Order: sequence, then C-alpha cells, then structure tokens
Amino acid sequence: MTTTQRRWPLATMAAIVTLSLVGCGTIAPTGTTRQPEVIDIEDGTGPTEPPPETQEPPKDEGRVAREVVFNPEEYAQLPTTGTAAVSGRLSMDIGGGTVIGANEGVSVAPITTYSAEAAAQALAGRAVERADPRAREYTHATRTDANGYFQLTDLPPGDFYVSGTVVDPTTGQRQIIIKETTLRNGHRTEVDLHR
Repeated sequence: MTTTQRRWPLATMAAIVTLSLVGCGTIAPTGTTRQPEVIDIEDGTGPTEPPPETQEPPKDEGRVAREVVFNPEEYAQLPTTGTAAVSGRLSMDIGGGTVIGANEGVSVAPITTYSAEAAAQALAGRAVERADPRAREYTHATRTDANGYFQLTDLPPGDFYVSGTVVDPTTGQRQIIIKETTLRNGHRTEVDLHR
C-alpha cells in the first residue's frame, strides 16, 4: 500500500471520529466516566447540545456528499468491547512554537471503507455529510486536559483512526490531526496527535 493510499483512510475518520457518541460514557483524562459532548471537528464548530427530538437533524449544508455507503455487515464484524487503551497528547507546531490542544475533543473510530472516505476528505480540508448514527456507535471520544493529554480505556482491539483538532492562532482556523493506530487487548498505545 502506498503512502497516498494509507492517507486516504485517515480522512474518513474525521466525519466519524469527530463526532462523539450521544448516550455513551467516556473516560476523561482523570479516569472518571462522564457523558460526552457532541463534537464535530469536521467544521470546527466545537461542543454542541444534542438537538431536541422535536427538531429536524442538522442540515449538511457546505459538506461534501458521501460516496461510500454505510455497510452494516462491515461494522457487524468489528469487536465492540475490549481492554485496549490509547493515550497521548494533541498539539501542533506553529511558526516557532507549539500550540497545545487544551480541552479539545479527541475521537477514536475503527478504520473502515466508510470512515476512510471521511478521513480522506477531512485531510483535504473538506467536511463530509454527517456520519450514519450506526457508524457513530463504534466511535469513542473524550476531551484533552489543560495540557493537551487524553486517555481512553476499555476499547475494542483493531485498527483505528485517532483524531483531534487544534486552533491555529495565526488564522483562527481549526486544523485536524488524524493518526492511524492498532489497538490490542491488554495494551496501552501511545498516539502523538501532533503536526
């Protein structure tokens, strides 16, 4: 697989990875369980409240239409529980300094054909339509602490995208950072979300 081919799967994660699960507990860097905030790192809107059930879902205006359809059979083959853990730090180099991704969302989503499309688009600077809710059920999310560190535990094993965004203070724009990693039960994997 060429470097370019490996990077395409990264962008798909942005759509899925950037959305945290509504109704699932996540592990904060302190190790405590809490309800996640819905974070859309695709367009940098940050934390939002879930829409009331009486409202229509948010429109996907300004987003690229998905070409890859959610495949329930592909997701059904993925493990949903495990003892894997991932931790790391979110940061970005900016002209002579480093910006720490403090109190930012970090998502971990399985690498699939569906998530690969979103990751590729995100790395190209485009947001895709919001992820199918069934895909979001496989995404795990947390927030970084004040120093940019994050941790998620009790994850299933497999190949994942780990992603987060950092605001570039020179432009005010969010920059997505996506890394691929393999998680194994009983092991902690360090991921440096840095560029």
